[in-house]
Formats: sequence, structure tokens, C-alpha cells
Amino acid sequence: IMNSANGNDSKKFKGEVRSPGVPSRVVHVRKLPNDINEAEVIGLGLPFGKVTNLLMLKGKNQAFLELNSEECAQTMVSYYSSVTPVIRNHPIYMQYSTHKELKTDNSPNQVRAQAALQAVNALHGGGMGTMAISADASSMGGGAQSPVLRVIVENLFYPVTLDVLHQIFSKFGTVLKIITFTKNNQFQALIQYADAMTAQHAKLSLDGQNIYNACCTLRISFSKLTSLNVKYNNDKSRDYTRPDLPTADSQPSLDPQTMAAAAFAAPGIISASPYGGAHAFPPTFAIQQAGLSVPGIPSALASLGVSHTGMAAAAAAASRLGLSGLTATGGHNVLLVSNLNPESVTPHCLFILFGVYGDVMRVKILFNKKENALIQMSDGTQAQLAMSHLNGQRLHGRAMRVTLSKHTTVQLPREGHEDQGLTKDFSNSPLHRFKKPGSKNYSNIFPPSATLHLSNIPPSVVEDDLRRLFGSSGATVKAFKFFQKDRKMALIQMGSVEEAIESLIEFHNHDLGENHHLRVSFSKSTI
Repeated sequence: IMNSANGNDSKKFKGEVRSPGVPSRVVHVRKLPNDINEAEVIGLGLPFGKVTNLLMLKGKNQAFLELNSEECAQTMVSYYSSVTPVIRNHPIYMQYSTHKELKTDNSPNQVRAQAALQAVNALHGGGMGTMAISADASSMGGGAQSPVLRVIVENLFYPVTLDVLHQIFSKFGTVLKIITFTKNNQFQALIQYADAMTAQHAKLSLDGQNIYNACCTLRISFSKLTSLNVKYNNDKSRDYTRPDLPTADSQPSLDPQTMAAAAFAAPGIISASPYGGAHAFPPTFAIQQAGLSVPGIPSALASLGVSHTGMAAAAAAASRLGLSGLTATGGHNVLLVSNLNPESVTPHCLFILFGVYGDVMRVKILFNKKENALIQMSDGTQAQLAMSHLNGQRLHGRAMRVTLSKHTTVQLPREGHEDQGLTKDFSNSPLHRFKKPGSKNYSNIFPPSATLHLSNIPPSVVEDDLRRLFGSSGATVKAFKFFQKDRKMALIQMGSVEEAIESLIEFHNHDLGENHHLRVSFSKSTI
């Protein structure tokens, strides 16, 4: 019997109780925000398969989510262990439940949960993209998939721009290149990630989703290409690793009305006016376009209405897909990091850690609230990347919270005003990883993991030296392996992700002698 803090939600569970950590199709979700709704919790499970039951324990900020198979639950738990989901700036945590299945009763909370489940299943049932993953789950182990995704946008009721696609797909990892084109009267795109695993995550989460309510459905497959050749950076194609490419003579950017009209004139589009054809969709669609909220339709699954301009559309699309914390990146390159350990944190340690995901220009630890810091990245995409990878990760014993700041720059202290070294300018640091366009570092960006990739190791340094070095801070070294083909590189596995984060901060750029400074990054491999 489990009692929630609400008092009237006592639940009986069927099936034997098992030890935590053993896979189960019931997933225990913790640290939910107070104002969470059922649809948002269901939305966490939807990309991985059908959600068959839900138990909300609102008083404890917890929920139990039952999926239709253990395989789906395993994919969900392993995916979210590498990409912490965030709802309203709360990192959410999940693990297998000790229960095999959920048995719910008729208390008011559970009736609401069941109604939400039915609404979501109805919405995702009629060919609108329940994302069954049985075929994909087998290849989650990083099979021979391509890092390039082919995306077809069906039901193109509103124009979808390259910026909209970049916003949505960046949530899963660094997008290196995008090419958009029209083929067989369908708007299509090729999107290249740094690695196939990231492409797999994005495909798994986004295939079958609608960018806007009931239209612009994403159909995603792996491309046969493994790399894209982008000649021009414009509104049709872009290589984010080569800002120096020419724009060629792409169409001048049209104003939103002309762009919308042009899109609707294309063959196969339902209607020439955004509202004229609304009757072709389920009635909820027409009602929502009129700006009314619809009772019974989960708000997390409703569109934010219509906006044709690239960035606004991108933000709307992002929130339609539940990618919280995503806004138009214009100018949002300053991060607010909170819940830091004031005893241990320094500007340098934040510079090294956040520098894994972008070039850090300035860091300011707040004078009166030393558990908070502002970090200025070189652009909005890098800020998004650092936020999606580091929010919820533990540093010096505390889970960091990373959000976008309202500030556009980090101010340096005025001349003669000393701030105890809490503000540092790193804009000219030689340690930036992404200064060079097309740098190899772009394709080696991974979420924090217990395994670190070491490079630039001089020939005289042997395994014992590196094991001793990484153990000298009190961390556990679990395994070590030199690369067979290249002894300058190695993998080292630490006792936990937190130990790996602190080891990266401590030993990146460590002088190993012979003018070799150690390079440390997170690895996607295990030993």
C-alpha cells in the first residue's frame, strides 16, 4: 500500500515487488514541479511507446508511469539518464519502479489521470504518430546508423523554416548541417548531427510528432548519406561549423504574409488560407486556432497558435513539442546557474566545464549569493547546448540548475572596484574549443558521462601515471584503455558521472611534461 501526501490516494499494487534498478515497465518519476499536469507526465513517456497507466502522487511531486512493454521503459530510462528532462526549469529524475504493473482505483486524482490518458491516446491513436519503437529499440545500442536524418514534413499547413528545424532538433544535440528542399511536392530536410546516437535519440523522440496542432507532421528516417556537403549558408541550407561560407543568391527573405501565401500556393497544400481549411481537421483544431482553450485536450499537446516568423514559430514549435526552456536564441547567450556549492565553485571551474559545450566569454559568481553564477557563452546555440547537457548534473555534491538569463552580457567590475576575483573575462583564453570553424570538437560533444576521453598524451606517460593522476583527487578509477591505433589517446572510466565532471575540470589542460597539455572531454563509449 502506498499513501501519497494527499491522503486519499492509497493505491494497491499488483504483482510481486522487485528490487529497484531491475527493469520494469513501470517507471518512477521524481522531483516534478508542483503545478505539473497529467498530460505533461504522459508526454515524458510518449516518444518511447504507448503509456498504459498513470498514477500521480502530486503531494510528493512524484508519479508512476506504466508503458506497454519493459523494452519501451528500458529505452525511456536509458535515454533520460543521458539527457535530463526539464519541465518549467525543474530537472526531472526517473528510475525503474519496484512494481511490475499499476492497479489504480477510482479516487478523483486517478479519474483525472485516466481521462488524460484517454485524451492522449485518442490524439495519438488515429495515425497521428504513436511512436512505436520496437524497431528502433534494437538499434539504440549505437548500431550502424547514419548521423544524418531525412525529415519529411507532411500536412504542411504553415511554412516550416530552417530556423524552426534547427531549434527543434538542437534540443537533442549539436546540429552540424541542415539542407532543405522540396521533392515530390513535399517539404523535406537533411539534418546532420555529430554522431549517430544523437540522431537516433532525435528520431525516437520526434518521429510522428506535429510541429503545430494537427499539422506539419514530422516523418523521420535515417539517410543513406553519412555527411552533407553544404555550399552556401542561407535560408535553404546551413553549415553551422562554417560561418565563413557565402550566402549565394538565395531568395531575399520574404515578409511573413508573402511567405505564407507562397507556401500555401504549392500543390498538395490543403487551403490557401490558414483558417479557410480548418474544417478539414478535427474540430478541436479550428477551436484552438480561434484562441479558445479546449477542455479535455491536454494543454501540453495543444499548439501555441499561429506565428509565421522564423524565431517566434521556432519557440512555438519547441513548446508544442514540450521542449521546455527553449526560446528564440537571438541574444540569449547568458546562462544563470544556481544551486552551486559556494565553498568549492570558482570562475575557472565553470569556465572549463561549460567550455565543453561552447566558448565561455565571461563568468560572474554573484557577490551576495555565491551559489549563483552568470555565464556568457559566445552565442545562443552554445548556451542552449550547455543548458540541455548540464542542467541537473551534480557538481561538488549539488545538482546544478541551468536556465537562460535575462541579461544579455556579463558586466566586468568597474576599474578600481575589486570583486574578490568573482568575475573573470575569458574571451582571449587559449582554451576555447570551438574558435576554429569546422573544428573536430564540434563532432565530439556528448552529455556528461562516467567515461572520459583523454588526448595529447606524450609517449613517455604510461597507464599507471594517468591512473595515479586521476586518483590523486580521491576519485575512483574503474577502468583505463589506450586507443590501439593511437597511443596519444585513451579512455578512463571514473566511479560516477559526478567524479568524471570534477576530474575533467581538474585535469583538462594539465601539464604532462614534454610540452604536452592533457585534453579531456566526455566520451560516448564505455570501456
